[in-house]
Amino acid sequence: MIIDGHAHFVPPALLEEIADTAADFPTVELMPYDSGFGFSFAGGKPTRPVNPSLSDVAGRIDWMDQHQIDHQVVGGWLDMFGYEMPTEDGEKWSRLINKHLGDFAAAQTGRFVPLASLPMQNGDAAARVLDDAHQAGFKGAMIGTQPQGSSGVLDDPALTPFWQAADRNQSVLFIHPVFDSGDARVDDYGMNNAIGRITDTLIAISRLIYSGHVERYQGARIVIGIGGAGLPYVLGRMQRNYNLHKDSLADPQRALSLLYYDSLLHDPTALQFLIDSVGSDRVMLGSDMPFPIGDPAPLDIFDGLQISASQKQDMLCGVAKTLFGL
Repeated sequence: MIIDGHAHFVPPALLEEIADTAADFPTVELMPYDSGFGFSFAGGKPTRPVNPSLSDVAGRIDWMDQHQIDHQVVGGWLDMFGYEMPTEDGEKWSRLINKHLGDFAAAQTGRFVPLASLPMQNGDAAARVLDDAHQAGFKGAMIGTQPQGSSGVLDDPALTPFWQAADRNQSVLFIHPVFDSGDARVDDYGMNNAIGRITDTLIAISRLIYSGHVERYQGARIVIGIGGAGLPYVLGRMQRNYNLHKDSLADPQRALSLLYYDSLLHDPTALQFLIDSVGSDRVMLGSDMPFPIGDPAPLDIFDGLQISASQKQDMLCGVAKTLFGL
């Protein structure tokens, strides 16, 4: 069995319902593009148009079959999570996304494992939606790094009810960079994808480490995409900072061993370093399908590693199988 632990999908039925019921969401504006539509939430910056490949069911299954991938873990599309919306609208929006992700996964005979979307702009609302998602069969959620859209932090005390719910439900939480990192320096040269997503994720997880969230809420299984977003490589510097401020910071070395990671590094040497740093029992295959910055042949990177057959099996199947109960 091979499991892809990092992918995205937007069910066609979800887009159809949004188009038909746009008036139900007064803080959402549909932005027309030649290829479809994007979104503006609460008058904010328009998103990119929905990429047709995000909703191509047949194409996705064909790709999985070509690469012998049996199951794929799919979150939604971060651009449309709507964290800028007022809480009531945001909760309703997240529930709509989850309904369609759940229906899509149920119709595909177990090939897809959905991750819920949550209204992270409000801790109580996020907790309610997460509780209900688990009742509906979800194993966890994909959440953005900035819970106000292009601002906010995941260690905000206002999000404590959410973290308590994730701990109680033993939720898998895939922390993913948001559409707009908020740093204009990465707007050129394609750096938003190449670098901006990494720094956005690294800042978010570093705050969760230093604040003690990673240790405090160990029931929540936190997954860091992009191979940990550079975290193992900068651990020494983070540890030095901890040693200077032990009275106010949690231990990064301890937190490193509590997190999970995907393989999305595009370089066997980098992946080998990740495995040597955290162990193969903390790493799972991840493609970031269907985005161009992802890995179109995600199994190839494993051929260049110095690992045992059991370690390879951990990463291609075992870790994700355990996390998602497959």
